Amino acid sequence: MDDHPVVRQGLRAYLELEADLQVVGEASGGEEALESIASLSPDVVLLDLKMPGLDGQGVLERLGKDAPRVLVLTSATDVERVPAAIAAGAAGFVYKDIDPDALTAAIRTVHAGQALLSPAALRGLMSGTSASAAPELTPRESQVLGLIAKGQTNRQIARALGVSEKTVKTHVTNLLRRIDAADRTQAALWAVRHGIG
Repeated sequence: MDDHPVVRQGLRAYLELEADLQVVGEASGGEEALESIASLSPDVVLLDLKMPGLDGQGVLERLGKDAPRVLVLTSATDVERVPAAIAAGAAGFVYKDIDPDALTAAIRTVHAGQALLSPAALRGLMSGTSASAAPELTPRESQVLGLIAKGQTNRQIARALGVSEKTVKTHVTNLLRRIDAADRTQAALWAVRHGIG
């Protein structure tokens, strides 16, 4: 969903080259995006934050909890909008200068239920936030949280730590509860704010 036809056409042309990705629709504005999402039921939505009329943030807020996974694809000047987009339900946040192969990887990551923030978005968050009092984490919880903040899946974390995937799931569940995060995206943001990862 982007208000620039050239951007939409370029994305469609590139994504349709990928055998496992299918572009089911596109929209040039927020209201049209909501209608398309409702009628087409996509698995993942690529959403620009700057659109005429209802902007991307408004779309996120109106989609609610039963929405498809949303990957925000926007300009690098929007770094200050990362926290609000994540809080409204975005599963990922990348910038339009992303490498095309990295974009398809980001779409697959978000589709798989993982959170994803580009390194630039994380740096922007780190520069604009300060660490506040935080619960004390065990060394293992800190390791797991650092790897979550880097966008690693449970399987990747299990390999990195030499433990089972089931053990990692237990650590993640306990960690989310301890830091009062609803999901991995919020956990990654929490990690950045507190200088972990």
